[in-house]
Amino acid sequence: MRSLVTLVLSVTCLLGTASADSLDDQLGPREIAVGEAMRGGATGASAIAMNPAGLPLTRELVFEGAYGYRFSDAASLIGVSACDSTVAAPGCFYYEYAGSSPDDAGMTGRRRTHFAGMTMSRAMVPRVLLGAGARYYDFNTDMSGEKSASGFLFDLGATLRLTSQISFGLAGQNLLATEASPQFPRALGGGLLARPLPTVTFSFDSRWRLDGDVHGARFGGGGELFLRTKGGQNGIPLRLGGVRDTGLDATFLSAGLGYANIRWSLDVSGRRQVAGGDDTLVLASLRFYGPREPSPSVE
Repeated sequence: MRSLVTLVLSVTCLLGTASADSLDDQLGPREIAVGEAMRGGATGASAIAMNPAGLPLTRELVFEGAYGYRFSDAASLIGVSACDSTVAAPGCFYYEYAGSSPDDAGMTGRRRTHFAGMTMSRAMVPRVLLGAGARYYDFNTDMSGEKSASGFLFDLGATLRLTSQISFGLAGQNLLATEASPQFPRALGGGLLARPLPTVTFSFDSRWRLDGDVHGARFGGGGELFLRTKGGQNGIPLRLGGVRDTGLDATFLSAGLGYANIRWSLDVSGRRQVAGGDDTLVLASLRFYGPREPSPSVE
């Protein structure tokens, strides 16, 4: 276990600095590692930022804490959540914080955002899942040309289970806002997730910014190989991914690994910009599981 964490940290120490995208601030290490491509199968805390409709894909109670660091603007990203999909209407409660110190023409400024919210979802029929999210945000900045703001943001999502191994997701972020802010643009995304083998998963996503300071599309994809240990109770997920952002004219590569057993799991990931800039993001999360039940079938 220690060697796995040491490997990831050693790789990320070689990485450089980053440019920020506010839509990234709520993403966790699993989403980042596979190229932000989980809208087709977002479960647990991943459903908060990717697709709230994905919660009923599993039946589990999970508590998660995460920390990330973005080198370009010395950003700390912190999140805690509790998600329960063992009930009739699965949902999550969460709190997240993003604080950064970007450089603007040689002057260091400060941004910080607090999020507190919830997501709710429902399996309308075994193959069709719908979800929604609402959160309060408080954004404060002393950067030139930016304005502090606070208010409520609302998300919507849907997941279609084509088979037990293939699912498609569609989600909108910040679709409604009580106070519009360029820091929290509206975005629409969709993705496909396929699990050809119990231990192999592939996913592909796209996301379009509908307004804000930067327009354009973001395309990503990746895969996960879950290596089971003897007895099958523990495992090591290995993840790789990539992202292309047309609005930023940037390309990113990402990787992650972890350790999982029936009661807890640890995930660590890193993302490196390889074209159009010098971006580095490092994330880690720890999950603890309560009651867990078999995943629902599509029948």
